[in-house]
Amino acid sequence: MSEKASRVDLFNLHTAPMRAFHLTWMAFFVCFFAWFASAPLMPVLAREFALTPGQIADINIAAVAATILVRLIVGPLCDRYGPRRVYAGLMALGAIPVAALACASGYTSVLLCRLGIGAVGASFVVTQYHTSVMFAPNVVGTANAASAGWGNSGAGAAQALMPMLLAALMVLGMHEASAWRMALLVPALALLIMAVVYWRYTQDCPQGDFLELRKQGIAIDGEGSGPHAAPKGLLPPEGAVLALGRPGGQKSGWASFGAACANYRVWMLFVTYGCCFGVELFVHTVAATYYVNHFHLSLADAGLAAGAFGLLALFARALGGILSDRTARRGDPGWRAPLLAALLLGEGLGLLWFAHAQSAGMAIVAMVTFGLFTHMACGATYALVPFIDRKALGGVAGIVGAGGNVGAVAAGFVMKSVGDVQQTVSILGVFVACSALCALAVRLGTGHLAEASPLAAAPTR
Repeated sequence: MSEKASRVDLFNLHTAPMRAFHLTWMAFFVCFFAWFASAPLMPVLAREFALTPGQIADINIAAVAATILVRLIVGPLCDRYGPRRVYAGLMALGAIPVAALACASGYTSVLLCRLGIGAVGASFVVTQYHTSVMFAPNVVGTANAASAGWGNSGAGAAQALMPMLLAALMVLGMHEASAWRMALLVPALALLIMAVVYWRYTQDCPQGDFLELRKQGIAIDGEGSGPHAAPKGLLPPEGAVLALGRPGGQKSGWASFGAACANYRVWMLFVTYGCCFGVELFVHTVAATYYVNHFHLSLADAGLAAGAFGLLALFARALGGILSDRTARRGDPGWRAPLLAALLLGEGLGLLWFAHAQSAGMAIVAMVTFGLFTHMACGATYALVPFIDRKALGGVAGIVGAGGNVGAVAAGFVMKSVGDVQQTVSILGVFVACSALCALAVRLGTGHLAEASPLAAAPTR
């Protein structure tokens, strides 16, 4: 198949775009499960290693800090080597610190392992890159949001399932100190298996493998006219495969990163993604512990409550992308940004409600409410990403994705400073509501709209 898919045909596994769609969200699910597998077990680790609140805060910050650098790197790496190689390698390497955490002996080793595990959070950038090069602009927002949303639910699954796995191992006769270590080997093994599957059954773009296409001197027209030979030496040595642009026009490697850095729209989305995905990451790291300490729920009940937030991603993030695509089709493509602003405002108000909830039941209702807006805002943000700079997709995706982790790290430092989850959430609610102004500042110029409009009108097949 030499053209991008112009619809998401969920039950078709015969085309390269749909195989990539399903395997990207599955890989993302496994990565997020591994990333947050230890979060619901932190009360157990805190008891075993006598961790102080400050040390726990440092561990939570470390879990998302490393992802910032890795997300900035993997975007240009996808431009250079292709998403298939980058994703398989990321999962294989990510299994090492996950398995190492099962052998932790104290605060320092837990901190270093969580820092290393944070690298698998960069899987998000590869997921969005891969679906962006596989799907036409009329459905790319939906494809990006659905793959990311279904993958994000891996964090919710980890919150709910890891305490159950721990309990099951203890029922089988294992002591708690050994059971949590054995439980953490499960996500490590899953990463290795998924790395092999991804390498075997995906390809970089509808036309094939990036490196092979470059060797053949083939430029790929991202608009669906198919591959065509070009005289060798006339194409750039790398980056000849387009994400959404014209033949030979895509920047690659660090040129892509530099072009993205120079675009103010990228930094506006950097902020907005920090205020939606950053909040999502923060909630994943503190929710279970908060429900245990503040509302005195059991570890299993707290895990289920926290898991409800993550499992919203099964549909809410995709809904954000779908709404963005439909808004662009029925009105003006520029309306994607005001939609994002409205979702951020709803998220901010929901956070303030959650911060002032007086009972566990009301807190869960408030968490589900702001969670809906949070996940939808994430989907609406990445529905905008492919239209910011079509020739520097890797750089844009990497920088915006890193913004999510910067937001989570900032939230972690606020938490460490004020020392109270409720007060931290209140502060976050105000900042998130104000970030709606950044979304409104994302204006697609006449050139962007002229290029995007005919693409969005691509026929569905």
